[in-house]
Amino acid sequence: MRPGPPPRGGLLLVCALAFAIAALAGCGGGSRGEGRSSPSPRTTSPEKLCEQLISHWARVVLDGGKQANLDYQAMGLSDGQNRILLDVTAAARAEQRRQGQAAARKLIDSQAAARCAERYRDGTPTGGPWQ
Repeated sequence: MRPGPPPRGGLLLVCALAFAIAALAGCGGGSRGEGRSSPSPRTTSPEKLCEQLISHWARVVLDGGKQANLDYQAMGLSDGQNRILLDVTAAARAEQRRQGQAAARKLIDSQAAARCAERYRDGTPTGGPWQ
């Protein structure tokens, strides 16, 4: 003789028990889990992003890499950031001739940080998406 399906009351009891265990474990979406918050994703400030972009691209341009001839939009830069890149790169080339590669890289980092801090000191610049 084959066993038949479990009685309906038994199935209902199993489901209720499973739900209760899940709720106690914090998985049931009940009030216990509602007070918890997940950590928010990290974001990079516009100033720090500018600094990272300028430092990266100034090194690429200084080293003469394959991507050194990309236009500023392909580099992901705004017009204002591109002006900073051009100034920083020119200063780094002069420093490289005088003091060598390590000094040029140090100058890139310090000037990128200073110029981007100046650019974003009052928040995000306005004047259009590429300013």
